[in-house]
Amino acid sequence: MVIRTSNSDTLISKDYSSPRGANGYYVVNAKWSPDSQFFVYSMSSSGGHSPWSFPMMVYSRQKNRIAGFSDMIHGGPTVSADFHFAGPHTLIASTWKQPGSLDDKIAVTVDLEEAFAKLAPSSD
Repeated sequence: MVIRTSNSDTLISKDYSSPRGANGYYVVNAKWSPDSQFFVYSMSSSGGHSPWSFPMMVYSRQKNRIAGFSDMIHGGPTVSADFHFAGPHTLIASTWKQPGSLDDKIAVTVDLEEAFAKLAPSSD
């Protein structure tokens, strides 16, 4: 995943590939927030590992940082690649109601601006 300026300068990048293609991830869905401050993308395992899990990542334009959405929902997984926005930067996605309960999904709503303000500093 590469985020570039309008002049094609790279702001940030993250490689989700694996050398043999069996352990990496590929992007399923990707969207900018309505206010264009956050870029969200969901992924799926290229090797079929944890087929119920769709890791989601969020890029903050202001922070120039990519963070895991699960860090914004107390470590819970996202169990669907689908997501949408409500308002300028509020993300709605799905997690499980109880750990391991794959058939019992619930919606989780996160204000991305508030969530990034609460994240620990990046070690990257």
